[in-house]
Amino acid sequence: MGKFIRLKKGFNISLAGKATAKVVEADPAETVSIKPADFHGLYMPKVVVKEGDAVKAGSPLFHDKKFESIQFTSPVSGEVVEVKRGDKRKLIEVKILADRKNEYESFGRHSVSDIANLPVESIKDQLLKSGVWVNLVQRPFGTIADPTATPKAIHISAFDTGPLAPDYSVLFRGQDQFFQIGLDVLKRLTPGAVNLNVHTTSEVSTVFSQSKGVEVNKFSGKHPAGCVGVQIHHIDPINKGDVVWTIAPAGVIQIGKLFQTGTYDASRIVAVVGSEVKNPQYYKTVTGASIKKLVAGNVQGEHVRYISGNVLTGTQIAADGHLGFFDQQLTVIPEGDQYDFLGWIKPTTSKLSFSRAFGLLSFLSFGKERVLNTNTNGEHRAFVQTGVFEQVTPMDVLPTQLLKSILAEDIDEMEALGIYEVIEEDLALCEFVDVSKHNVQEILREGIELIRTS
Repeated sequence: MGKFIRLKKGFNISLAGKATAKVVEADPAETVSIKPADFHGLYMPKVVVKEGDAVKAGSPLFHDKKFESIQFTSPVSGEVVEVKRGDKRKLIEVKILADRKNEYESFGRHSVSDIANLPVESIKDQLLKSGVWVNLVQRPFGTIADPTATPKAIHISAFDTGPLAPDYSVLFRGQDQFFQIGLDVLKRLTPGAVNLNVHTTSEVSTVFSQSKGVEVNKFSGKHPAGCVGVQIHHIDPINKGDVVWTIAPAGVIQIGKLFQTGTYDASRIVAVVGSEVKNPQYYKTVTGASIKKLVAGNVQGEHVRYISGNVLTGTQIAADGHLGFFDQQLTVIPEGDQYDFLGWIKPTTSKLSFSRAFGLLSFLSFGKERVLNTNTNGEHRAFVQTGVFEQVTPMDVLPTQLLKSILAEDIDEMEALGIYEVIEEDLALCEFVDVSKHNVQEILREGIELIRTS
């Protein structure tokens, strides 16, 4: 029997430019890219291809030098055109020129009855060789799942509450069969429950409502209710020594396709959203695709920022950049590098303030969709304790004290204050409401890496 959890804390950022429920076939991306930076816990990527090599969808590009079984594979068939490196030969990305033939490596097909009888090691081996394994994220720390570990449970968030979040009933329409097969595979990887977490106030896609063999938990509340870390906290909190895995619905479907068809299918639907997008809608593309074709002729204004993901946790990319591995949303908003005369002193209804104290008149139109830019409306200053962090964090965690313990590099204090339960997305709202303008997510990751490597 699943749980019903009502969250009272949080905050919804209402932005203009939400996608209409229209899905169009995007022009095939010329290039796709796989970037190690999308994955936490990657010890040292070792490239196994060179420029000019031909690859198929599912061909290995690089692997973790510490865990050689963890393969990162090509989403499409084509030619490796660039192995980009940075300082000290750090791998930045591997870029593939798509040939549009979409030839696939074969990893073996299995019927539903086969999955129930397959040895767990065989299941893991297929997931690892195909590159699908990297969809699994391990808590604590939000790293790539350890193939030698056995999680006490697996959690799937079946909704997104982030700014301009895509509608999952649009993203995964018609994928019921593959999602169920993916769930059947995941159930073999844990002795505990596979938790499927849905939202009570939004339409639940049939992909999720028809799912069998899972624990369905219902959540209500504002963002970050859709963050799987918040959900885990209220279902079964993570303690030191616990291992829990999470996976996005897109990853579950990819697992289902792998076992049903024997191929690594990197196709996905992406929502192109934001106030600077002329026609916010959904596009069929592939993992890591170049956004060049998605934004061509579809963006108003020249001084804009392209974000792979949402405005809270996404990554800034160039106009010809590539989507992140886990992202199914591309956000385009105005740049905010101009000076704002009088700042928050000037009466206005255009600015958004969590406390409703700034912007003076902002509370008069608190629920309306806004066109916001990237301006932080203030500069970095001393850590001011205002209590707002706790108001947007629906967890029994003290964010202010946790962040201060990280800055002091006090590991015992970090552990006592709940660092095992959170990753960046869980505290991203704290960064938005912070009057001190700290890079909260960056500080948190520094603390996580300090504990993880100590």
